[in-house]
Amino acid sequence: MTLEKATLPVPAFDQITLQDLKKQIENCISQGQSFLDQLTHVAVEAKEQLQVLEQVDHLENDLNEAWGVLSHLNAVMNNPETRELYQSLLPGLSEYYTQLGQHKVLFETYQNIADSQTMQSLSEAQQSAIRLALRDFKLSGVALEGEAQKRYAEISARLSELSSNFSNNVLDATQAFSKNLDQDQLKGLPESAVALLKQLGEQKGSDQAVATLDIPSYLAIMTYADDRQLREDLHKAYTTRASDQSDHPEFDNTPIMEEILALRQEMANLLGFSNFAEYSLASKMAPDVATVHQFLVDLAEHARQPALKEIEDLKAIAAKDEIQEIRPWDTAYYSEKLKQQQFNLSQESLKPYFPAPKIIQGLFAIVKRLYGIQVIERQAPVWHPDAHYYEIEDHGQVIGGFYFDLYARSGKRGGAWMSGFRSRMQTTSGLQKPICYMVCNFTPPVGDQPALLTHDELVTIFHEFGHGLHHMLTEVDNIAVAGTHGVAWDAVELPSQFMEFWTWDKESLDCLSEHIETQAVLPNELLKALLDARFFQSGMHTLRQIEFAMFDLNIHKQTPALTATQIQETLNDIRSHYSVSPTTPSNRFQNSFSHIFAGGYAAGYYSYKWAEVLASDAFDRFENEGIFNKETGQAFRDAILAVGGKDTALEAFVHFRGREPKIDALLRHQGWTNNTKSA
Repeated sequence: MTLEKATLPVPAFDQITLQDLKKQIENCISQGQSFLDQLTHVAVEAKEQLQVLEQVDHLENDLNEAWGVLSHLNAVMNNPETRELYQSLLPGLSEYYTQLGQHKVLFETYQNIADSQTMQSLSEAQQSAIRLALRDFKLSGVALEGEAQKRYAEISARLSELSSNFSNNVLDATQAFSKNLDQDQLKGLPESAVALLKQLGEQKGSDQAVATLDIPSYLAIMTYADDRQLREDLHKAYTTRASDQSDHPEFDNTPIMEEILALRQEMANLLGFSNFAEYSLASKMAPDVATVHQFLVDLAEHARQPALKEIEDLKAIAAKDEIQEIRPWDTAYYSEKLKQQQFNLSQESLKPYFPAPKIIQGLFAIVKRLYGIQVIERQAPVWHPDAHYYEIEDHGQVIGGFYFDLYARSGKRGGAWMSGFRSRMQTTSGLQKPICYMVCNFTPPVGDQPALLTHDELVTIFHEFGHGLHHMLTEVDNIAVAGTHGVAWDAVELPSQFMEFWTWDKESLDCLSEHIETQAVLPNELLKALLDARFFQSGMHTLRQIEFAMFDLNIHKQTPALTATQIQETLNDIRSHYSVSPTTPSNRFQNSFSHIFAGGYAAGYYSYKWAEVLASDAFDRFENEGIFNKETGQAFRDAILAVGGKDTALEAFVHFRGREPKIDALLRHQGWTNNTKSA
């Protein structure tokens, strides 16, 4: 089948060179700095002031696009050359954004417009963009003078460098490990997992199966391998990545973590905050640190009793194998056995029903029913054969585009994410349509079969697609508040967690499943087992997320900044209060916690649970009105997906729900209460 060519302008990934990217990014930074240098007085006329703001938006748009391509390639096709260029450009980029955030004349221009009659004549989106810009100027140190201003710039540049180094160490430490496996070590593993490990061996030039720390390989062994010593070896390798406990201490992130925390604390103090957690929450939906802490404590109380019951069940099934003390490398293995015993269900039995092409087709059919949009694959240059490009049409008009890059491979950062390549905005040449990347690390195709996904992976693709819809279905033309821009970080997970609910519905699963050989949809007995097992270990999973969130919050609210020893002590203390799962003294989870040390979640990891309340409550309306109700789908699209950062997160939610959020639906969706659906 020959695909039509992309109708939106897309990057020429088949022609892009690193030299071209370097030149493009340097030109964008140079143009931005030149603009700032020449902005020496505030124009008197309001019209001229607005033109200044338009120029800022266009400069931001150009730089976002150029840097976005390099940043993306550095994440999905990492090699020494790309990494070196990325690292070399970081200081200049950081310096430019510091200048931008501290430019007093530019700040005064925004302030003058906000204080003038002109403000009321602007669109809601423009007004929101100006209010958010003024907030960000203050959080960027626009009020700083002299040495303090200079120090802020130094901290910003160094933090950018350290975050990149942290991420590189995690990737290098992950890829440094591989272990040849003999036939005995493969016992218990399903055929598909054995085939994957043998394929990894072939790729590494070995005639044996090979275990790596990439998630598809690691999870297969931790879940199915009967060899307890093998599970222990892999668990130790995985949980000590990028630490001094690893076999590759050259990738140790310990000093990087210490320096990051010290610099964040110093930055917060420079800006008048007691600690970095306060600084982080100044731009979020949650009002203060105490509120977040209490939210997590309360949620942990709901999860505790279910979790204690779940760990006892796990210990009981392990005891049948004469395991007197369950260890961390036993939990996934016996959880799988317990799930099979309680529900007659295994992820492996589901995989033949979830070939990736069918899931993608079903996903597109579901969003068409919900939002009236059509997704069409189009021909476009890509960075790797695994990547595909699609466009979204609404009433026959292309409104956005996206790339899928779904499978794990060497040189690709772990995890799953959506990142915007281009945002919606009005430009001098017309309306620019949004495009994004959606990246996952699923089990790749083995042999000549399409990739067969687990239900967990199905949930992940729906999650990332929710982020993508948030980016692409925006109807805001101002880049500062279009899509996910300007949305409070602790509400940005609402559309993604909301989409996950469609992976637990019979009508949806009929659309998403097709057996690889028989073409049958998921049979009733497997569907029932899957739905019955929905709340399996939900208490343990929630406590684990709370452990991460509480750790993140605590290390960023404690002053002075913590040492490596204190970081470990903080984690140990939180585990003693919240965790029911076993751990080991050598576990250095924090050393690969990229979300908070190399991503945007510092003092914000609680956002996943915070937004889960919003997502559950939003879905509760669909449960009452019909989960494929087009009017409700349109209402969600209009109130949440379309508005970007034009409305505050709370305003947007209230527009959709007619009231402020409640936790009731979340507790029900976790399986902890039997309360009826609310009106």
